[in-house]
Amino acid sequence: MSTKLILCDCLGSQSPDADVISRVTGLECAGTLSDACGKQIDHTARLMQDGDVMIACQQMARLFSDLADEVNVPTPAFVDLRDRAGWSEEATAAQPKTAALVAEALLPRPAEKTLDISSEGLCLITGPAEAALAAAAELSATLPVTVLTDTPGTVDPAASFDVVAGSIGRATGSLGRFSLRIDAFRQPVHGGRGDTVWTEPRDGAMTECDILLDLSGDAPRFSAHEKRDGYLRADPRNPADVSRALLEAAQLTGTFEKPLYVRLEASLCAHSRAEKPACSKCLNVCPTGAITSAGEHVAIDPLICAGCGACSALCPSGAITYDAPPVATVFSRLNTLASTFRKAGGTDPRLLVHDAHGGEMISLAARWGRGLPADVIPLEVNALAGFGHAEMLAALACGFTSVSILPAPKTERAVVQSEMDLANAVSGGHRVRLLDLNDPDALSDALYNAERPALSHDPVLPMGTRRQVTRLAAKTLQPDAELLALPAEAPYGAVLVDTDACTLCLACVSLCPSGALGDNADLPQLRFQEDACLQCGLCSNVCPEKAITLEPRLNLTDEAFSQKVLHEEEPFACVECGTLFGTKSTVERIMEKLAGNHHMFATTDAARMIQMCDNCRIQAQFHSENNPFSGGEKPKVRTTDDYLSKRRDH
Repeated sequence: MSTKLILCDCLGSQSPDADVISRVTGLECAGTLSDACGKQIDHTARLMQDGDVMIACQQMARLFSDLADEVNVPTPAFVDLRDRAGWSEEATAAQPKTAALVAEALLPRPAEKTLDISSEGLCLITGPAEAALAAAAELSATLPVTVLTDTPGTVDPAASFDVVAGSIGRATGSLGRFSLRIDAFRQPVHGGRGDTVWTEPRDGAMTECDILLDLSGDAPRFSAHEKRDGYLRADPRNPADVSRALLEAAQLTGTFEKPLYVRLEASLCAHSRAEKPACSKCLNVCPTGAITSAGEHVAIDPLICAGCGACSALCPSGAITYDAPPVATVFSRLNTLASTFRKAGGTDPRLLVHDAHGGEMISLAARWGRGLPADVIPLEVNALAGFGHAEMLAALACGFTSVSILPAPKTERAVVQSEMDLANAVSGGHRVRLLDLNDPDALSDALYNAERPALSHDPVLPMGTRRQVTRLAAKTLQPDAELLALPAEAPYGAVLVDTDACTLCLACVSLCPSGALGDNADLPQLRFQEDACLQCGLCSNVCPEKAITLEPRLNLTDEAFSQKVLHEEEPFACVECGTLFGTKSTVERIMEKLAGNHHMFATTDAARMIQMCDNCRIQAQFHSENNPFSGGEKPKVRTTDDYLSKRRDH
């Protein structure tokens, strides 16, 4: 049974065109209501009972979901047309946009991957005694609580919670699995009269808990602490803040589903080789510390990962990819929005990328202000930092004339800015920009007053990996370009070799994680394939002669796909058999330094071995007077007569 669309003009405040939507998307419209969530809700219920529906109202999704339960039908799908298109100064011209939004909402969404987290509610409260004890008294009726204070005093042995003294030396983990090291640890000794007696302090006590409630008022114990599940922090001087934390803590018991935001393919990681450092972009950018070094590749703790997506945007090899949803889904959404907009008669669309915070700004701008222009198509993503240069370029390549990024207050702006700079360098202009605005009216004004460029190329379908899409977009947006200069730290570029310094030791070849550097089994050559280079820096780090430097650039010619010789030398022919081995310059340099100057090569015959291949050198050594492989004179074989004669002699 096909899906039908229920439209609503929201008491006549908008005018969605059912004919345009049906013609472009192929979706049958079940009708256009005026008060689908009010006086006509019975009509809405009957339409829901008639079959699978999508309701063009995201704002009342909760009401319609409850209605679906009442009439015993599956929860319908929803799409927001009112705030993103219907309520706008240019609403009459927004029909292509409404069709695009409906088409994008019809795309299948991959199932979210999750990991179960169990919490029994074991809560550790740390902070000044007065605030911590008061919080524990309130929370202990719901959760098992232990108070950790640095000011031991009198403890009521009849209290419904435990009290210990000390300070947290180290804290790791997240909800359901915090691990703490406590220094100056002391426990109360119950019994006797008067003040509480405490044990002697000792360092290095270890404990675990499910929830960590920090009322110390000090600096957070974790970076990006607001993204650490199970770590609650409140100002002990603010009762409302403490009450909020206590309420949240009381709800952190049971089994929870933690989304698996990113996927790691360790074999592709270019973090290091042979203990030589290379790419550490993901480690440097991760706000929560979820990414750590694990030798030649990185490791990601999914329970600490908060899903900002910055690591996937910066990963040059594709070892880390955002998986909630996968990048292929984002490319599909972009292409559907742009192509449907054109199919419905629209021209030159602009893209506005935002997260849930930006969605609220758009709704406020629509209700109280000018709304969005008719040519601005909003795209909500889970993680703005994960919308990297490849996604920005894919949007431009598939038909958007510009891309605007609307950050939230806690968006990792440095990552977004670096990816924008890279996208603009590849696209050859300033088509990607940051709208760092917190006022809905200012957002509308910026979009209405911005330049509205015309599309200057034939749109293409973005498919493949992020690196492949970047190259496709570059050739689409700059068809006449051959070499594009890129910002520093870009994941595309060339390897430059100082041929005077390079000795062709080929250490770089043996450790190159992507295979961009290669050798020649028959000749002393250093070869390079530019398209495969990640600019990870391992080759320059491992080069003993410091002969390698990196040049960020994007080579759009076919030469980037073939190997070229960066450095080669004339091979040396073995003086005995003529087999080619090593390089002539290296052998001559060794001869100059060792022949006649080192006691092992003092004679002409010994020095001549330097000019031999491995096989001939072994043969020469074996037949030399001072053969290092020879032993003493071989003893005579003893026979029975030898033993008998020895007995007769005795």
